[in-house]
Amino acid sequence: MPPRFLALVPLVLLLCAGIGRAGDPRKSGFDFMSPSTQAMQRDDTQNPAMLWVGGGAALWQRKAGRSNQSCASCHGDATASMRGVAARFPAFDPHTNAAIGLGQRINQCRVRHQQAEPLAPESEELLSVESYVAVQSRGMPQAPPPDPRLTPALARGGRLFAQRIGQLNLSCAQCHDANWGRRLGGSTIPQGHALAYPVYRLEWQGMGSLQRRLRNCMSGVRAQVPRWNAQELVDLEVYLATRAKGMTLEAPGVRP
Repeated sequence: MPPRFLALVPLVLLLCAGIGRAGDPRKSGFDFMSPSTQAMQRDDTQNPAMLWVGGGAALWQRKAGRSNQSCASCHGDATASMRGVAARFPAFDPHTNAAIGLGQRINQCRVRHQQAEPLAPESEELLSVESYVAVQSRGMPQAPPPDPRLTPALARGGRLFAQRIGQLNLSCAQCHDANWGRRLGGSTIPQGHALAYPVYRLEWQGMGSLQRRLRNCMSGVRAQVPRWNAQELVDLEVYLATRAKGMTLEAPGVRP
């Protein structure tokens, strides 16, 4: 990558570390929702995403694979062992020598430790386990690891966020930095902080991952849509996590 772009990475990290305090101009997507949708997210008895959390809690205890072990066999009580874990993803994985997301990490555990088949991307089971792990970090600050091995992914993700793509020739930054708060197709454009994933979207009538949302945006601007867990999607996740550093996690959230 160009040396001039690498030189900007420490500045990005410094700026992200410096906000999230008094006068922080960043806003969650929650702040742009209607009062009724906000109330749905606030109340676990109304939040439909909690159905996936319940499913994840059951899967956490279920033995699988040739090892006949469950997630709990190794990690015990998720309310203790998984506290803060989702806040630290994406993370660098030394086995693949690349950044990976939480869903990928869950599947690594299944394959290596349970000796089971990986769960399909965006499947009910994977979203359920990811939601159950994510809810243990709800209310905590986004805390991307200060790992220099993530620097290349962060640089690529920042470049992708600003890059115009597709037949509509639009970038993520044009919507979420330059035009947040305005209306697009009857909806208010949020600032694009990924704090609530996996998320229940009323538009989808179901749960979805951050990658699903990114792929939807790429499809919306008529760009080529990467495969699940493609490097560019993970790079964007790394950038978004750093961009939202210090902001409060809401997962599993509700969005329009």
